[in-house]
Amino acid sequence: MNSGLVYGIEVLAGFAVSVAIGHAFVPYIKRLKIGQHIRGEGPRAHFKKAGTPTMGGVIFLLGTLVPAIAEGFFGLLGRDAWLAIGVFFAFGLIGFIDDWRKFRLGRSLGLRAREKMGLAILAAAVFLYIWRTGGGSSDVIVPVINRVVHLGALYPVFGVLVMVGSSNAMNLTDGLDGLAAGVSAIGLAALSRVALAKAALNGAGGLEHLAPTAIGAILGFLVYNRHPAKIFMGDTGSLALGALLAAFGILTKTELLLLFFAGVPVVETLSVIAQVISFQLFGRRIFKMSPLHHHFELLGWPEVKVVRTFWLAQALLAAAGIWVMTLV
Repeated sequence: MNSGLVYGIEVLAGFAVSVAIGHAFVPYIKRLKIGQHIRGEGPRAHFKKAGTPTMGGVIFLLGTLVPAIAEGFFGLLGRDAWLAIGVFFAFGLIGFIDDWRKFRLGRSLGLRAREKMGLAILAAAVFLYIWRTGGGSSDVIVPVINRVVHLGALYPVFGVLVMVGSSNAMNLTDGLDGLAAGVSAIGLAALSRVALAKAALNGAGGLEHLAPTAIGAILGFLVYNRHPAKIFMGDTGSLALGALLAAFGILTKTELLLLFFAGVPVVETLSVIAQVISFQLFGRRIFKMSPLHHHFELLGWPEVKVVRTFWLAQALLAAAGIWVMTLV
């Protein structure tokens, strides 16, 4: 069967399952009154979002898993794909616990920072241990100069930093309706092209089939998460998506290209770091508010304009990442 047709079918499968799950899940979460708590220091325009159902990451997690099981039945998914699914769900579970505690305790913060970080490091370490014991490479390819750096025993440390950093970056990005979901879908679209190229050479462990399924599931979630959002993904979704992007980067040996494929989350994170450093050292704020998307909101940009601009920026960064791969 034509690879383009297969890709399209996989996207549609993820989309259809996600939409179907969301159709039942959104009313269910509303009945449970599991709503978002808005932090008092956030933009005032966000206060009206208080009470919006959260934990919506469950929609695209299951929207990815159900078609993936069918793909596995037909032998389309290999070890790498199942590893990626495993860490996707592991980080989703961490986020789910965090979201559930927010609901139970009636506050905007769930797990303590050290608890969340400890669980994330553990999940990433288990992922890397399984992958490395199965023959995963400890090499890191430096783009443009095409140099291979052998990290050896240090690679697990590097891998954990990549995965935990990516999940936290996506968590910071998830602040506007549809922002994190759209950015993730675009990043995965670029990584799916990487996986397809790798599969044509020596196999990609089924990642070339998992990526379009996940993209479709995320797009299905956007049916409910686009502005005005009927449900938020919560930490359940944002931590899972960040981990999934990192898993694809590690498994396809494009870890450093995540600076492009997850470019918007990287910039969002840098905006927070720069804001904190500037305020601590000089008593001044660089941005009206961080992460960066809040700065543009406070400049008067409508939420939809901010989201679409950031989507476009991510698309350009992803295209730049693909182009960098062609450089020798």
